[in-house]
Amino acid sequence: MTVTLRVVLDQLVAPTHPDLAMASRSLAAALVETAPDGCRVEAIAPAGELPVVAGVDEGRRLALGRRETAAAWQLGVVAGVGGGMIHSPTLMAPLVRHDRVNDHDQTVVTLWDLRAWEAPEELPRAAVMWERAMLRRAVRHADALLVPTHAMAERLETYARLGERIRVVAGAQPDGFAAPTDAAARRRDLGLPATFLVLAGGTGASDGLAAGFRAAAPTGLDVVVIDVPEGEEPAVSTLAEASGVGAHRVHARAGLDRGDRAAVIDAAAVFVAASSRGAWPWRVVEAMALGTPVVAVDSDVHREVVLDGGIVVPEVQLEDAVVDALSDGSLTGDSGRLRVLGRDRSRAFSWAGAAERVWQVHADL
Repeated sequence: MTVTLRVVLDQLVAPTHPDLAMASRSLAAALVETAPDGCRVEAIAPAGELPVVAGVDEGRRLALGRRETAAAWQLGVVAGVGGGMIHSPTLMAPLVRHDRVNDHDQTVVTLWDLRAWEAPEELPRAAVMWERAMLRRAVRHADALLVPTHAMAERLETYARLGERIRVVAGAQPDGFAAPTDAAARRRDLGLPATFLVLAGGTGASDGLAAGFRAAAPTGLDVVVIDVPEGEEPAVSTLAEASGVGAHRVHARAGLDRGDRAAVIDAAAVFVAASSRGAWPWRVVEAMALGTPVVAVDSDVHREVVLDGGIVVPEVQLEDAVVDALSDGSLTGDSGRLRVLGRDRSRAFSWAGAAERVWQVHADL
């Protein structure tokens, strides 16, 4: 008898965030590679063409558009979806009453970010309402809810009573994430200087850019800010000036693709992670994988993910920590201690490892 794990790949049909799309594709492919004997993986998604994911059988597509699917699943209307083992790399899932014991139906969903609860003012109202509504349905109907860190699991208990149904499965950097062969040309096309620090995020308080700029100000180096929401570039420059960094030293970039992002992070003297957000720190893990020295503001998430792969300090010590990182050989090649420690730590995270944990979660259920 063949057991089928049906993976919801809504992010590959109508992505809401590139990191979630990457995670969905990477996890689906890894689930195929790590499937136990007698198990197979099938994709389900809202209406639209499913991109090819190596080894994933294309299942039934739901005869609904994405908005209608979100509304329908939010209301518990899931006609045509069927039961069995369903795994979603996001909260988008057919969350309805089912019988796990007798019918062997089970549904597992994933939550990567708690901003809808911890900093709702930084998100569109509709996005906040949707995430909160889907978490309420998960509380009622999900057999397990995955989060990427133990720190997030503890925070989540404040907002939802899930008890032992909360499981921890870490994320990872994209498979094969490395600086492209044309990295120098990409940085030149982006108008970047030879030496710079990197920050990530927008002007929301949880992004921590102000603290990052204050730490960068005394170094005299330019600051490249990636993952800036479209249209917030001027506001980022204004925030930088208020924090002691002249606008002429700031290079705010929105919408970098994987290659451009790798080219930028790889060349950074230091990656400064100043966010306090309860979320999987995608860019921190990418920086460690590339061997870029990481200096992170002390938080429960950074302590858990960075561990000994970088410098984690209270915000008031961030400036001194950046200076320490710059004197660690980070500007003179691959011999810097932080570069080695970061690469070593990044090996703890892989999509193959995440997939094995997912299979184990479903087996435990």
